[in-house]
This record gives sequence, C-alpha cells and structure tokens, in this order.
Amino acid sequence: MQQSSSARRLWEAVEPLHALVYFAPEPAAAARALGLPSWWMGYFAGRAAPLGAVGPAPVAAMFHGFSPAMVARSLPDAWAYASPEAVLEARTEAVRVALDRTLPAGSERSLARLAALLEQAVTGCGFEGRPLAAAWSRVPRPADPAARVWLAATVLREHRGDGHVLAAVHAGLGGLDTTLTHVATGNVPLAAVQDNRGWTEAEWEDSRRRLTERGVLDDEGRLTEAGAALRQRLEEDTDRLAASPLAALGVEGTEEAIRLAVPLSRHLVDSGALPVPNPMGAPRP
Repeated sequence: MQQSSSARRLWEAVEPLHALVYFAPEPAAAARALGLPSWWMGYFAGRAAPLGAVGPAPVAAMFHGFSPAMVARSLPDAWAYASPEAVLEARTEAVRVALDRTLPAGSERSLARLAALLEQAVTGCGFEGRPLAAAWSRVPRPADPAARVWLAATVLREHRGDGHVLAAVHAGLGGLDTTLTHVATGNVPLAAVQDNRGWTEAEWEDSRRRLTERGVLDDEGRLTEAGAALRQRLEEDTDRLAASPLAALGVEGTEEAIRLAVPLSRHLVDSGALPVPNPMGAPRP
C-alpha cells in the first residue's frame, strides 16, 4: 500500500510538468507551423509521434478515452502534413520553450537534478503491454534539463497511463465507461471531458445505461457503493502497476524527486499555466 501511495504522489508531483504541453501556446503554435490544420490533429500526432506514422485504430485503443471516430479525423491525415519525426522534434522544442517561460527563474539546478532522478525512474519501467510508454522511452534524450524533465515525465505518465488502460479493461470498462466513472468521482467536471472526447450523445447515454444496469452508477449518474469500490480498485491497480519506477529510485530517491517536482508543478498551477480541475484529473500537488 505504501508503494502504491508513493506512486500516486509521484504522479501528482510530476504530471503538471508533462501536462503543460496541452495548455501552453508554444506546442500548438509549433504544430500549426508544421501545417497541421487543427489543435486536435496536433494533439493526436504529437502524442503518437514516437510510434511512427500510425493509423487511428491503434491510437484509439492506446488513448482509450477518445472516440475512434474523433481519432480518425486526425490520423493518418496528419502524416501527410508532417512526418512523425518532424512533429516530435517540434513538440519537444516547443515544450522546452514553454517550460523556460513558465517555470520560475533560478530553477536550473532543481531541473537538472530532477531530470537525473526521473531518468533513473524510467530505467525501472517495464513495457510489457505498454506500447505508448515503450515508444516514448526510445526518444533520444534532449540536452536541455527542462526538456529532459519533460521527456522523462512523459515516459512515466504514459507508463502509468498504459497501466491504467490495462486496469480498466481488466475491470470490464471501455474508454467511455472509464471516463464516466471518473466524472462520477467528482474529480473531473463533465464539461471538461464531454466536449473534447468525441463521443456522440447516444454513446454517452449507452454507457450510462450499461453502467447503471451493472450497478456501477445510480439513476442520477452517481457512483453506487459497488461503483465506488470498483473505482477504488481501478485506482489502486493503476498505482500498483505504476510502482516499478519507484524500485529503481528507492525510497530516498522517490522522496527527493517529489520534493523537487512539487514546487515547480505548484508554480505552473498557481501561475495559471495549468488549470485545475483539468481533463486528466491532476490536482495541485
């Protein structure tokens, strides 16, 4: 249990340093400069770029929470505008610039040490059944400390995310089902996800009906006792499946990484660079 708790604390401490890529203007501008015509095309291409010129079906499976139809509006068309290599290079440089702009002055030493710790944590990742994390783990390490932190944080969060998908599938939850149970916890507002996951209203209603018939949601869309227990197991399984990087860090290394990351991530939240609440459910650490 302690290891699972530490895995969640590390994710909460580090996630804002990764998630800035979704909210800062620089990555979006970099995608437009490559010719990608929409923000969502930049999102799907940018997050999937280390996989190569992949099509919509595997990306929808790996990303889990998005409608396959929504993914198919961006992939594979994105690769006609820019190669995966160009997308990845532009995204990494843009997030470096964004972090340099948004993090407090004098963070260089903390970033360098945090980069080393997170890269050590990555060596503990197992990639069986985790294709997205495996692909990101093969991206060459940048020279800049802020970019190194972002890349290592990205590998760790995709490792955790792949594990979350495994846990959700094991619990019998599809992507939209998982999203609805997350909303029902109160940690993510419905408005933060309903308009940007691509599901039709009929699909939302079908998911609600299935979860209600299963006894996971009540007639008001709230978690039942059984639903709350299922969601707790899902989170505990996600934490357990995300624990292997902690073994590579050890207790002291894990605590040091959290200690270094928390003030940086809090600065991003408190300065308005990262909204809370957000679609990932990441809190202010």
